[in-house]
Amino acid sequence: MKKRLLTVILIGWVFVWCGHAFSALAQVITSPQIDALVQRTLTTFDVPGIAVAVVKDGQVVHQKGYGVRSLRTGAKVDEHTLFGIASNSKAFTAAALGMLMDEGKLTWDDKVIDYIPEFRMYNAYVTEEFTLRDLLTHRSGLGLGAGDLMFWPDSSNFTMKDVIHNLRYLKPVSGFRTKYDYDNLLYMVAGEVIERVSGKSWPEFVEDRMMKPLGMNRSAGSYERLADKDNVIDAHAPVNGRVQVIDRDNFRFGYSAGGINSSVADMSRWVITQLNKGKYGPNGRQQLFSEKIHAEMWKPQTILPVSDAPMPPYNTHFAAYGLGWRLSDVKGYKQVTHTGGLAGMVTQVTMLPELQLGIIVFTNQQSGAAFSAVTNTIKDSYLGLPPMDWVRRYSEQVKKGQADADKLTKDIWDGIAREQRANTTPVDFTRFAGTYRDRWFGDVVINQQGGKWWFRSLRSPKLTGELFYYKGNTFVVKWNDRSFDADAYVTFLVDESMHPASIKMKPISPLTDFSFDFQDLDLQRVKP
Repeated sequence: MKKRLLTVILIGWVFVWCGHAFSALAQVITSPQIDALVQRTLTTFDVPGIAVAVVKDGQVVHQKGYGVRSLRTGAKVDEHTLFGIASNSKAFTAAALGMLMDEGKLTWDDKVIDYIPEFRMYNAYVTEEFTLRDLLTHRSGLGLGAGDLMFWPDSSNFTMKDVIHNLRYLKPVSGFRTKYDYDNLLYMVAGEVIERVSGKSWPEFVEDRMMKPLGMNRSAGSYERLADKDNVIDAHAPVNGRVQVIDRDNFRFGYSAGGINSSVADMSRWVITQLNKGKYGPNGRQQLFSEKIHAEMWKPQTILPVSDAPMPPYNTHFAAYGLGWRLSDVKGYKQVTHTGGLAGMVTQVTMLPELQLGIIVFTNQQSGAAFSAVTNTIKDSYLGLPPMDWVRRYSEQVKKGQADADKLTKDIWDGIAREQRANTTPVDFTRFAGTYRDRWFGDVVINQQGGKWWFRSLRSPKLTGELFYYKGNTFVVKWNDRSFDADAYVTFLVDESMHPASIKMKPISPLTDFSFDFQDLDLQRVKP
């Protein structure tokens, strides 16, 4: 009787499971539906070009480019078009360290100073205890994007040696290992560890030890190292209300934080290897990194905040950062994902390992809403969720956010214009003229040229803009490069004699990229 009852129960579960599987299968998005989705996304978010790949059960089931690589040339995007994948490079850095660990040359909990003796953080205890794991987990105590102005925008003359030295001047905003705040500089340091241990530069290691075995033959560890630049996107961004081609970010160091250029065709090979726990090649007979290393990279390391009340449709209860990957639960499944952003291009890689599903979306415009709409729509179809119009949902959010930001910045500039017209209390700009120095960022000069007053960074020349009086001792700098969307308050603090003694800054718009970390600057006036 019990055996028969068990059989009935098992049969019932089979029917339930099969019914669920059939329901999910029936909703799986088709390639023509992806085509229509991406075309609508291009138009809605004013993105010139997108490439999409979908991997399922170890096979590429969709791989295609849409739109144009550049508004200048009109050349079409295809599956082999190369994009800067930015912070999606971080997973390669974690895997590279893992490969060295497989060889017995490192462990995750080795101290950084054992490999880079000159490495220093602001606090001596933190310096002594900082591990290779800490380099990858965004829990250093530094603030969001701290120190990014050493490489962003890309006109600076800083070097990797400068970055390592200047870390000691960046003040923490939270306790060591207590809080998540995304950083780039420490991933750059991780790349330096790889170079010192392997004897190869980070781009060389990634290309020779990872890309070549996987057959990622068109990809490279940096834009400069691409063998063929014929099928490469241009960067695009809104400038004065119109999307146009902007200068490409060309970093000279720090590639381990975001340097790789790749296509969705090549990245499909990387995603399949990830889903196969490091295995690749015919029948998965070769191993890029061990299953033990793979498990560690996908293990929660730093807790991320989530809503107290899980929100539909994914009902995410937990989130964390692993080693080069963000981790969460979505509708009961584990999700492994990361995004990447450079000026004029953003990317996303998403995996649901229990479904053996991978989704790759690359864009050549800095609209995260575009890749999110595409990824979520594809993901929902494999999860068997009711259809949701993610394009519309994100479009409404973007419009509201942009409208709020535009109103804020318009109010600022309208106030400046009124002050200029009234001119009732002429501002003596000469009081504020001079050189102001930050210990890690270097010198900023406030001076007059051509009848206008200017803010000029000596070490990052793209950070040059005209100064406008706002109110009190606060001015606004309007950057010459209008693609930045990063105009900032410049507030002069005075000493006991009421003479300007230092400068504090912060972005005006809430949409300013966090890598414009003006708030971390402590610019002290240099005495003549």
